[in-house]
Amino acid sequence: MEVLADGERIAMGGPRQRVVLAMLLLAPNRIVSIDRLTEAVWNGNPPATSRTQLAICVAGLRKVFQAAGCPDDVIVTMPPGYMLNTGQHTVDAVEFAESVNTAQLLVHHRRSAEAAEHLRTALALWRGGVLDDVSSAVIQHEASALDKQRLTAYEEYATLQLGLGRHREVVTELSTLVQDQPLWEHARAALMVAHYRSGRRSDALRVFREAREVFSTELGLEPSRELQDLHTAILQESPDLLSAPVRAGRVWAEAAEALLPPVPSSFVGRTAELAALDRLLDVRSAGSGPGSGPTVGLVVGRPGVGKTALVTHWANRVANSFPDGQLYADVAENPDPEAVLEQFLGALGVDAAEAPDRFADRVALFQRATASRQILVVLDGVGSPAQIKSLVPAGRGSCLVLTSRRMHAMHTQVRLRVDALPSAAAVSLLEQLIDENRVGADRAAARQVAELCGGEPVALRAAAARLVTKSHWRLGHLIQRLRDERHRLDELSHGQPGMRAVLESGYRSLTPEAASMYRHLGLLSAAELDARAAAALLATSVDRAESLLEELVDAALLEADAQGADGVFRYRVPTLLALHARERLENEESLGRRDEARQRLRVHHDCVAAPAGRP
Repeated sequence: MEVLADGERIAMGGPRQRVVLAMLLLAPNRIVSIDRLTEAVWNGNPPATSRTQLAICVAGLRKVFQAAGCPDDVIVTMPPGYMLNTGQHTVDAVEFAESVNTAQLLVHHRRSAEAAEHLRTALALWRGGVLDDVSSAVIQHEASALDKQRLTAYEEYATLQLGLGRHREVVTELSTLVQDQPLWEHARAALMVAHYRSGRRSDALRVFREAREVFSTELGLEPSRELQDLHTAILQESPDLLSAPVRAGRVWAEAAEALLPPVPSSFVGRTAELAALDRLLDVRSAGSGPGSGPTVGLVVGRPGVGKTALVTHWANRVANSFPDGQLYADVAENPDPEAVLEQFLGALGVDAAEAPDRFADRVALFQRATASRQILVVLDGVGSPAQIKSLVPAGRGSCLVLTSRRMHAMHTQVRLRVDALPSAAAVSLLEQLIDENRVGADRAAARQVAELCGGEPVALRAAAARLVTKSHWRLGHLIQRLRDERHRLDELSHGQPGMRAVLESGYRSLTPEAASMYRHLGLLSAAELDARAAAALLATSVDRAESLLEELVDAALLEADAQGADGVFRYRVPTLLALHARERLENEESLGRRDEARQRLRVHHDCVAAPAGRP
C-alpha cells in the first residue's frame, strides 16, 4: 500500500494507522463501522481503549493528508464509523474496476480489440500482492477478493486475445490462471483451444483429463457440457476449432449485483443484528476446508418486523466482499426454484438458449459456476430448506443468507431472531419517514405512536404514510385513531405492504387447526396464555393445544414467553397480531361458536382462580 501526492510517496504512520487506512481504501465512499475497524486492527482481541485508539489513528491520518495539501477531509466521521471520501483523489482499485466495466460494455458491442486494450490497462495497475505489507487477517481476506477480480479480468483478457488470433501469446497466462483457479471452466476451455491452435493437441487433451480429475475430487461432478463437447471436438480434430470464437467468461460481479435490491431509504438501529450478520464474514475468512459449502445465515422473525430491510441493508453494506456477484430472490413471491435458478444463471452470464434442458443439469451448472467464486446469495421468505436446496452456491468463499418466519432445522453459522424496534429506534424511524421537526415538536406523542404500532417497522411506515399524506394531522390526532382497536389495522394498512396484508400472508400459511387456534387468540383479554387456556379455547387436550401453540411460534405468529415455576410454558400474543386474530375470528367463526369458546375460557379461569380464593 502506498499513497502518493504529486508523485511523492507519503509516510502513513505506524502499523495501526496503515490497517485503518487500508480498510477505508477497500471500501471507498462507504462507511466502515468502528466494530469492523476494531476487528481488523486487533484481530478479534481489542483492548478496552480500542475506540479511543482508533480515534487517535484517524486523527493522525487526517494530519498526514492535511500536511500533504488536501484542503478537505479525506476521512470523514459518519456513524457508526468512518468513510474515505475520494473526491478528486484516485484509488487504483477503483480505476481498475472502471476499466473492467468499460471493457465489459465493449465486449457487449463486439468491440473485442478495444475491450482487450482496456483490460490490459486495468491489469497494468497491479504491482504485486494486494496489501501484502499490511498485517491483518480481515484485510488479507478482503484483499483476496480483489485478487479474484484480477484473475477474472485475466481470464477475460486471455479469452479476448484468443478470439483475436493471439493464441500463442496467451498460453502461459491461461496456464497460470488454471493453476490458480482449477475449477474455472471457461479458463480451461480457452487454454484447451489455445493449445490446440498452437499445434499442441496432446496438451489440450491433458488439460481436459486434469479437469475431470479435479471436478470429481472437489465436487463429485463431471466437467460441464461445454468442456466435454470441446474435448470431443479436439479428439475429432474438428475444423471449427481453428476459427470458431471462444465464448468469453461472463461471471462478472456487475451482472449479478443488479439482482440485489437497493439500500432501504430509511433504516435505523439494528446495530447488534448487523454485528451478528458480520460474523458470517469472519467465519468465511477463517475458512472451513476444501469441498465445504458456503457460510449460511438464517434470519427469522414475525411478519412485518423488518427482516428484509435488515438483510438488504447488510448485503449492500458488504457487497464489495463478494466480488463475483450478489444474487437475490424473493422466494415467497416466486416459490418456483426453476424460475429462480434461471434468473441466477442469467445473472451469472449463462444465456437461456445455452442452458441445459433438464433441471438437474442446470443445478449442476449453477454449482460449477459458483464453485470457485465468492458469491453472496440472499433468499428472502424461505418456507422450507427443501424449497431452496437447488439455489445454494457451491463455493466455500460464498455466503448464503436466508430470511424466514420459521427457525428451520438446518446447519447454519449464524442464527438471528429479529424483534420489534425499541422505542428510541422506532421514533428515529418516524423522524426519517415524516419530518424531523414535526416529530421533534412532540416526542412524547411520537413514542405513543411507536407503542401503538408495536415497534413493527411495517406498521411504523404505514403510520408515517398516513401523516405524510395528511399533513394537517397532528400526531395526537393519529394517536386517537390508533387507540380504536377495531380500526387500528385499517390505519396501519396504508402503503405497500400494509400491516394487515403482511399478517394475512402469515395466517394463510397455517394448517387449518393452527389457523383455528390463531383465530381464537382474539378472545383473550390479556396478552399471555398457557397451553391449558389454549386447550379450553378449542375444547382439545392440553398436549394438542401446546403443539398448536408451538406451530404458531414456529410461524412467528406467537411468542414463547417463559416457563413458570409450575413447569408450564407461557406464550405472548403481540398486540397487532391479537387484533388481526380478532378480525379473523369475527369473519370466520359464527357468533355461537365464539360464545362457546368464550364460556369455556371463562370456566377455565374460574377453576384456576378458585383454589387461590379458598380460605
